[in-house]
Formats: sequence, structure tokens, C-alpha cells
Amino acid sequence: MLIEHLNHRLREVESQVLCRERRTAESPCAPRQQVTVAGMGQGAATRSMLAFCSNDYLGLANHPALIEAIAEGARRFGVGSGASHLISGHSRAHALLEDELARWMSRSIPQARVLTFCTGYMANLALLTALGDGNATIIADRLNHASLVDGALLARARLQRYPHGRLDLLKSHLSRCDTPIKLIVSDAVFSMDGDLADLPALLALADAHDAWLVIDDAHGFGVLGERGGGSLSHFGLRSERLIYMGTLGKAAGLGGAFVAAHPTVIDWLVQSARSYIYTTAAPPAIAHALCASLRLIEGEEGEARRARLRQLIGMLRDRLTTLIQRFSHLGWRLTDSATAIQSLIVGDNAAALALASSLDAQDLWVPAIRPPTVPTGTARLRITLSAAHTSQDVQILADALSRAAAGGRQ
Repeated sequence: MLIEHLNHRLREVESQVLCRERRTAESPCAPRQQVTVAGMGQGAATRSMLAFCSNDYLGLANHPALIEAIAEGARRFGVGSGASHLISGHSRAHALLEDELARWMSRSIPQARVLTFCTGYMANLALLTALGDGNATIIADRLNHASLVDGALLARARLQRYPHGRLDLLKSHLSRCDTPIKLIVSDAVFSMDGDLADLPALLALADAHDAWLVIDDAHGFGVLGERGGGSLSHFGLRSERLIYMGTLGKAAGLGGAFVAAHPTVIDWLVQSARSYIYTTAAPPAIAHALCASLRLIEGEEGEARRARLRQLIGMLRDRLTTLIQRFSHLGWRLTDSATAIQSLIVGDNAAALALASSLDAQDLWVPAIRPPTVPTGTARLRITLSAAHTSQDVQILADALSRAAAGGRQ
């Protein structure tokens, strides 16, 4: 019965053009990768592809200094932690990483302390389930990342969601909220549109209504702000009311995540956050290498890579804006984003998949993103840029999209 039920559900997904597939990267994360793609009943083939789909925004995932740092970390600390942080898995490498991140985040959060996690998903589950008890209300943007959505649903708190960016409705929710604890929860950079939340306005509402502001800065940390300090730094914000989650597998090039907050918040997470307490700590070699990554990010090389990324973003937006105007009958549109996430909204699921397939045939790897990841009717190509891309790479993508838009007759 189970297999029949699941096969029926799979056929439903396929009929809606929503099937997902995996590809296997045979080479390190980089704009140009060797990728194995399973053929339709014809086995698998390995191709060289130009990728615009990773979140390696600064191009550090294959950086020689970080490769050497993780090797050095393995020689010093071994390859596994052996236990959870609260048993025996919390190494000196983890402690040093938390201290270094706390130094970074003290620019935005007074007395900041940091707790590291294996993934951003686990960090968000920890935050919202530990803080969202029966005394709390969580008020969240509807386009928040799935990890924030799941954390809010698992919490014992009341949950209210407001339409994306509608701070007037957020204010209304806050005005009517009668629980002692109020948690405003938002992405900083929204992962599918690439737009920035109005963090100054959100913090002002938190101040006015005695609320806490929980920010997921997965796509801003390392990229935005002074020395890559993230979205809080970008807006020049500083407050005890801020609870900040940043990931370390995107701009930082490795893996993991962290929460920065008032010391009491961190102490409570250590005591109560199940996705921290009941899991094996990340390998200490990764923590050791992350310290090297932070030095790169805030140094001259990091500054140069962020400047390069901004240049590529401007170039891509110029090319895509011209393309959309030229083929206006297609109804494509570009999200309002100044970040490395540049989404070309196509609309129809099948059309988005066909466009991605057209690029695939030209050895370009740009994923089609469809519901439920994005709202119905907004299927898109999610184009992500890295400082490791070149201007020629961006032009190749623009030319390929132009050929696809013209039906291949250019």
C-alpha cells in the first residue's frame, strides 16, 4: 500500500512538472565543473558545464589557503569530533571559531556571544523551538526560508505570518499581540528573490513593541557590509534585540552556521536547543579552516572579491534588463535584487523548465525553481553569481538566454 501510495504521489508531482533531479559534480565547486547527468534511460554522461547555481559567492570553496587550512586542521584535530558539543566533541578549534565570530558580531550586537551549528537549518530549528515557547508569538515574513518556516511550526509559540515585506501588517500583528515575548522573524536576503529586508524598519518596530528581531543572514554574511560583516553591518544596525543566524557554507566557502546574540540567549540555547544538544559536533578541521576563511573575508582579498562580485552583478542586470525589453512578449521579469541572487521569473513551470533545458543544451547549469519553493505562477531561473566568475562567463549566459528567447534563430 505504501509503495502504491508513493508512486501515485510521484506521478502527481511529475504531471505538474515539479520533479527534481540530482546531478553529480565530479570536480571542485567552481564556475566551470565536470558534472555527471543521468540520461533518460541512456545511462549517465559527464560534461563540462558553466554553472550559475552555487552559493559560493566569494569563490572561496576551492581556495588553496582553505584547502591547506582544512588539511592542517585535520592533522591537528583529526577528522571527526566523536560526540556532541556537550559530551566531548567541543574542540579548541570550535572554541576559537566562536570567539572569532563573536568579535565580528560585537560590531552589531553588544556583548555578542556565538554558538556554532552543523548547518543553517539546524541553527534555525534551534532558535525558534528554544525561544518560541508558550509565552511567545512568532511573527514571520511569508517568504522566509523553509528552515525558519519549519522551526516556527515546530515551536510551541503562536505563529502569525505577514505577506512579504508588508510591514504595515506586521505592525498590526504586533499591536494586537498579548504574549510576553514577541519574535519578529525574517530573512535578511531572501533566497529566491535576492531582495533585502528593510532591517532598519524591522528593528524600529521591535523597539516600539518590545520585541526581538531574529534575522537569517545566510546570503548576506561575508558579502554585504563593512569587511563582509553582513546585512546588519550593511545597514549600520546595533542592538541587544538582535538575534542573528549566519551560515558558513556560502560566502565562507566551507560549512556550518552560527547564532550570535545576547549571552543569556546563547546560554539558553546551550541548555535547550535540541538540534544543538542531540547531534555530533562538526569536524574540528572545518572549524579550524573557517578561522582562515574569516581572515580572508575581512582582509584585502575579501574586499577585492566583493568589489568584483558587485561589478558582475551590475553587468548581469544590465544584460538581462536589455534582454527582457527586447523580448517583452515573453513576460519575463527580473527580481529587484542588488545581491548575487538574480532571479529571472518566467511564470509557468513548464516554460521555466524548458528554458533551463535550453541552457543545459548549451552546457550552462542554471536551475529552474518551481513551486512549492516559490509561489505558484513565479517559476524562474535562479541565477547566482560568484566572484570566481568572469565577465566573459556573464556574457556567455546572456547570449545563451538571448538565443533561447529567440527560439534559437539568432
